[in-house]
Parts: sequence; C-alpha cells; structure tokens
Amino acid sequence: MNPFSEPTRHLFFTGKGGVGKTSLACATAIALADRGRRVLLVSTDPASNLDEMLGVELGNQPTAIPAVPTLKAMNIDPEAAADDYRERVIAPYRETKTTAELAEIHEQLSGACTTEIAAFDEFAGLLSGADLASEFDHVVFDTAPTGHTLRLLQLPRAWTEFLESNAHGASCLGPHSGLKIRQDRFAAAMHALMDGKQTTLVLVTRANVGALREAARTAEQLLALGVANQRLIVNAVFHASDRTDAVALAFEQRGTAALANLPAALRELAIDEIPLRSHDMVGLAALRHLFDDDTPAILDSAPPPDGPAIHHPRLEVLIDEIAMPGHGLIMVMGKGGVGKTTIAAAIAVELATRGLSVHLSTTDPAAHVLATLAGEVGNLEVSRIDPAVETAAYVQRVLDRKGRDLDAEGRALVEEDLRSPCTEEVAVFHAFAKLLGQARTRFVVLDTAPTGHTLLLLDAAGSYHRDVVRGMTSNEVARVVTPLMRLQDPALTKILLVTLPETTPVSEAAQLQADLRRATIEPFAWVINGCLASSGTRDPLLRQRIPAELAQIDRVEHDLARRIAIVPWLAREPIGEANLLAVVRG
Repeated sequence: MNPFSEPTRHLFFTGKGGVGKTSLACATAIALADRGRRVLLVSTDPASNLDEMLGVELGNQPTAIPAVPTLKAMNIDPEAAADDYRERVIAPYRETKTTAELAEIHEQLSGACTTEIAAFDEFAGLLSGADLASEFDHVVFDTAPTGHTLRLLQLPRAWTEFLESNAHGASCLGPHSGLKIRQDRFAAAMHALMDGKQTTLVLVTRANVGALREAARTAEQLLALGVANQRLIVNAVFHASDRTDAVALAFEQRGTAALANLPAALRELAIDEIPLRSHDMVGLAALRHLFDDDTPAILDSAPPPDGPAIHHPRLEVLIDEIAMPGHGLIMVMGKGGVGKTTIAAAIAVELATRGLSVHLSTTDPAAHVLATLAGEVGNLEVSRIDPAVETAAYVQRVLDRKGRDLDAEGRALVEEDLRSPCTEEVAVFHAFAKLLGQARTRFVVLDTAPTGHTLLLLDAAGSYHRDVVRGMTSNEVARVVTPLMRLQDPALTKILLVTLPETTPVSEAAQLQADLRRATIEPFAWVINGCLASSGTRDPLLRQRIPAELAQIDRVEHDLARRIAIVPWLAREPIGEANLLAVVRG
C-alpha cells in the first residue's frame, strides 16, 4: 500500500513529534525515486535525523543517496542560514557604518527570531520554485514538530503583513532589508502551500488520543491559513496476536478506541493506516518496505527470553533525590510524543502526595496537562503559559510603560514593533522567568514544548542574560542572578530528558543534551518511557521489538546519562492521580 500513487510536486509531512514523520517522509521519497522520479528530501527540523535514517551525512546542499540513484537529501541548517542572512543584511552598511554600529546591528540579528526567519528563507526558495526549480520532480519535506511547523507555515503571511505595515524599519530583527528583497518569493511560497495541485499536506499521527487531538488542531489551523489540501496517515497501528496478553490487548484497545472517536476535523480527510512494524524504521532496507502490504509482521530473529528483561531504578528513586531540598525547578524535556506530559504530571503528583507544594505548568502549545491529571490533586497548582495570553499582556505592559511619554508617531512606532512575530517569544520567556522565581520556595515542574520550542526558550534565556549584563562592571555582574544562571544551577534546577527506547528519540535527546551542555546546563537524569522490555508482554510482535529497545537502553546508560530511570509500558493508561502514581512507583 502506498498512499501516494498520484503525488503532487510538494509533499509536506507534519504532525506531533514522535509519530513517524521522518520515517514516512523517507519511505515516500525512496518509493518515488524507485519509480524513476527525481526527488529531493528536505528536513526543516532543527533536530533533524535524516542522516541517521538514510545512513548518509547530509548538509545544507542536496546530497546524493548512493543506493537510491534519483534521490537527494538535505538539512536546512538554521544556524548556517542565519549566518547567511546576517551577512546579507549587514553587507550594504559595511562602507557607511562604524565598527560599533555594525556590532550593534549584528547584536540585533543574534536572536532566535532571526534564525527562524533565515531558515524559512531557505525553505521558501524550495517551495516557491526559486531554487532548484527544474532539477527535481518532487520535493518531500520532513518538518519539525507541529508547533514549529505551524509557526513556519504562518511566516509567509505574518512576515509579509509585518513588512507591509512596518514603514519605520524598527523591528526586533533590526534592519530588515534582507526580508524586503525576499517578499516575492515569500508570497510564492504561500501560494504553493495553498495550491492543492502543487502541494499535499500529510498529517501524520498515531492511534492515541493525544496525537489525534494534535493532528486535529493542526488540520484546523492549516485550514484557517487557507491550506485545505490535507490527508491523514495513522502510523504504527497495532493488532494483538496473543489475545491472552493484557499489555498487548490494552495496546490494541487504546488505539481502537482513539480511532473510533476520531476528532471531527479529521473525519473528512483521506485516511491511510500503516501497521506497527516489529523493527525500527532506520536504514534503507526497512524504509523500502514500510508501505508493503505483505511485509512480515515478525522478522526472522531470535525472540527475547520470557519475563522482564531489564532491572533499572524506577522514577521514584530519582524523585527521592529531587525532593530532598524541598523546592526547586524540574524541567521535563525531550522529543515530542515521548510522554513528557505524563512524566511531568506523574512527578508533580508524587511530590504533592508527599505533602510538598508544587506548581505544574506547561509551555507546550498542545497543553494536555489538565486532561492527564483528570481532576484536582492536593498541594498541586496547575497553569499553562498560553502564548496568545502572554503576548497580549506583554504588549499592553510595553505600551503602558513606553507609550505614555511618546507622541502619536512615536507610539505608532512602538505598536508596529510589537506586531513583529518575535514578540511572542519574548512574552513567553517573561512568563517562564516568573516561574523560575517560584522555584526558590516551592517545586515548579515545567512540562516543556517539543525540542525546537525548548531550544528557542533557552536561546531567549541566553539573550536575556546578555542584555542584563551588558555594560555592567564585574562587581555588578557578580550580584546579578539571571534566569540562565538559575538554569545552570544544579542545586536549583533538575532537568530530566525523556525518551522512548527507540533510535530516533534517543538520538534527538542526545542532541538536546549536547545543546544544553553548550549552555553550561547539565541534565540531571534520563527517563526512558514506555518500555516494552519491562512490561512483561508475551505478544510476539511486541516482544520482537525488545532487542532494539535493549540496545537503546544500553546506549543511554553507558554513553549518555549520569542517572537513568525506566518507566514500563503500562496496561492502565496514565490518566488520573492513581495511574500517575503507578508511573512513578511501578
């Protein structure tokens, strides 16, 4: 079965992190190339793992895939794109500005927003046909997790409107001549996205409530943008072969129930189902068979021994250590879809049941914390950092502070600046900084957004730090405690990296750990969630996946983590206080 018998030129795979977008994008690109089509596979994900999937080192230029003659692949490197963008903006001023003025322009262009728009500039060239227009028959995009993708898709319209309305040139990007010269191709990119004859938006999901809810939210927001050319792929659909296995039956029943209650926004779409395979979708051989109807469910390899295959500390052991100071910040990070919300909620509930004061919050646009708790818990406060609410409040604060003493033209300038899409990132960071302050007297558990958003948040912390200490004497700097410094303090902040025992989530968590360490932030522990190897399942297909799980657990334990905890795949869905405590205590 291949859902793309008559594909459009552009195929755009999007969805909640961890649902299999990269696998499906790669398998589709390979299938098209095997039919003789000239295909370019592009990742727009800041945490791309195309290299690992295809077994080829990729850069920001198309690279041939040796075993697939008509396929090339590339990563849009956000940092390299930002460097090129900064040079394009700064170059016209080199002869007319002083060194100090050039340094100020460079500083204005150093934030996360510049990186975002620069990466989109690369993306827009491919989508609009301005770059590599005649070389390929199809361009397949493997996008970042949903929140980032929606931001990316909104950029053509948002930046066009901003450029048209901002006559003064005062944006948080600094001089924006680099944007103005690209307006035509931004418009062409948006036109291509909205044209069903050119582009198909493929929503990828799994058969679980959270992923389907996220796919529906994405579908609605895409439709609001004018992108109606959508279809749905439900990946990794499982049917138990051992009808006496409680774990396998629960696995199947959760999927069946979720699909039976498909959100209204998805019911009218063309829908394809891909069965759960018994092996990781990594490497060309596996990817070539992803769409095969006759792929054996169980491959020819020795099954693991019966019974629990591993013995590692439960999450409860980590919480014992975390709880000792009586307060602090716990940040739960990782690739989307690995169960960060479940782990964050479980930690918060466990701490609260020990009589400790806890504030559980989320920066995730999907924000499923309340649904996971399914009721009130004593000693536990729950909140959400809502980007829209925080942005409106931040804008009003700035206008109240700056606008009072300005004339009409000056106030108009401030208002124009605040219409920049960058404002949201600043507003969310200010809300985050307030939570950091609470961690000095109580526990704050933060369920972060998928990795791309988290990195933007941390970049904002670094930018805030630089702004605060700029111009200070060494004595003054010594007395300042910024949010970044609190994140770097292991006595206050405990960062837990959550992953599934699968190749891609582990690799992306390892990339996140490397980014954290570059910011002098050391993760406290890794949590390996949803582990079939410790679930006790007897189902042949599920057991066939265990050796690959054990390899990834060994990789985490010996190569990546200082501390490790294992959370088994549980037959009871982790919703509500009792089931969340079971996540912690086993």
